[in-house]
Amino acid sequence: MQYMLLIYSDEQDWTEEEREHCFAESTELSHELNERGQFVSASRLQSVTTATSVRVRDGQRMVTDGPFAETREQLGGYFIVEAKDLNEAIAIAGRIPSARKGTVEVRPVVELAGLPSR
Repeated sequence: MQYMLLIYSDEQDWTEEEREHCFAESTELSHELNERGQFVSASRLQSVTTATSVRVRDGQRMVTDGPFAETREQLGGYFIVEAKDLNEAIAIAGRIPSARKGTVEVRPVVELAGLPSR
């Protein structure tokens, strides 16, 4: 089963050196997961200052700058992994470097039939 590991933290909590070290550790983890056949995808997101939110209400599209919610922690990246169960996904989430400063949310991915594949 696939799990999405959503990485949240306060962007202001990271020094540039810490951020670079985190990326290096995350890349290493990605390669290890790939060797075990568990890696699907991972990426860092650009700063929350680049976010745009889109809502449609009563047929009208509303576009606003910034994230949808004002929170202390922002979505900063993600991993999508193959795991046999939630416990294995949680173990992987605990190895993501950002878990030491922020939060990693673990969510099962619903597989939808009929979607295009890469």
